[in-house]
Amino acid sequence: MAKFALPNLNRGHLRRLPRGIWALGLVSLWMDISSEMIHALLPIYLVSVMGASMVTVGVIEGMAEAIAAITKLFSGALSDWLGKRKILAVIGYGLAAVTKPIFPLAPTIGWLIGARFIDRVGKGIRGAPRDALIADLAPAELRGASFGLRQTLDTIGAFLGPLIAVLLMWLTANNIPLVFWFAILPAFIAVTLLITLVPEPERSKDLPKVKSPLNLRDLRHLGAPFWSVVAVAAVFTLARFSEAFLILKAHAEGAPTGLIPIVLVVMNVFYALAAYPAGVLSDGTSRLRVLAIGMGLLIAADLTFAMMPGLIGVFAGLALWGVHMGFSQGVFSSLVADTAPTHLRGTAFGMLNLITGVAILLASVLAGLLWDTVGAQGTFLAGAALACVALVGLMPMHRMLHPA
Repeated sequence: MAKFALPNLNRGHLRRLPRGIWALGLVSLWMDISSEMIHALLPIYLVSVMGASMVTVGVIEGMAEAIAAITKLFSGALSDWLGKRKILAVIGYGLAAVTKPIFPLAPTIGWLIGARFIDRVGKGIRGAPRDALIADLAPAELRGASFGLRQTLDTIGAFLGPLIAVLLMWLTANNIPLVFWFAILPAFIAVTLLITLVPEPERSKDLPKVKSPLNLRDLRHLGAPFWSVVAVAAVFTLARFSEAFLILKAHAEGAPTGLIPIVLVVMNVFYALAAYPAGVLSDGTSRLRVLAIGMGLLIAADLTFAMMPGLIGVFAGLALWGVHMGFSQGVFSSLVADTAPTHLRGTAFGMLNLITGVAILLASVLAGLLWDTVGAQGTFLAGAALACVALVGLMPMHRMLHPA
């Protein structure tokens, strides 16, 4: 049985990662700065300014992520068929950038919903091709580290964005639309870096050619190990509802509106600190063991949110939630790259994101309903229960991936 070893985090190890991996990480960093400047304030803007209910927030967040997930399925399969990943990533990041001005200009909830959905379509177009591009560029022995580095840089952007939003809220006397305007610049920086610094690897002539995207034969060819990864990821995602509810929990416990973005800063600091070490650790030991730690951390986070009152409980829960993200998201991506055929990686990442996107829609709507009917405690206790189910599901998954 494999044993844990401390991950090697020295500079030499980092230098072994391909330049394209670093470039994709920087693209993610800048786009997340832009997106999180908006997303950190959007739930409060919807509820406090636009008059939306908690259920409406849950539906918007869930539907937005579901649309992104559906789009990822088609873009991933299209990248397999074309044999090209970068062009779709450029289109996706570019679409997200050009829709950013809609947020400060939106006069009604309908406009905000439209902007959120178009932004998520851009995320969907880029998501699966980008992940497949990372899998194509990364050496097999550094796959976990590569996904972990991308997650870390992405998450640094995710906490810098809210931090910048806090500063701008202070400088602009809580003028949320003006903060939205500042979010436009980093989005266009991300697109420029992608176009100029990320290579498109040549497709090996030995790989089978995908005759048509999303055909039934290719879906069957993805194999049982891949589908076992997807099944566990779906149950786990049901336990991990939208982070909008973490923001609303902090607000309900008394966090001032101007400091609400600190919620995502705290969570993403811990996410960023955990993601790369967790990826390196998964390269040196069983990925499922690292994933089990992530599930245990989610259970602990939910119980903390449910049982520990006040802002101390909120920030303890945010720390646990962030570390659980670091120990799970990149590991799931590595497992997909491990189990899917090379020529179908785009389809595989797209299918994973479709199914988990449907799960996040269900989870977010359920969280909103529970919040409105039984309160925040019921929402987080339900999340803990579902995370326990996902943890139990790792046992048959281990037998599938590691047959005797």
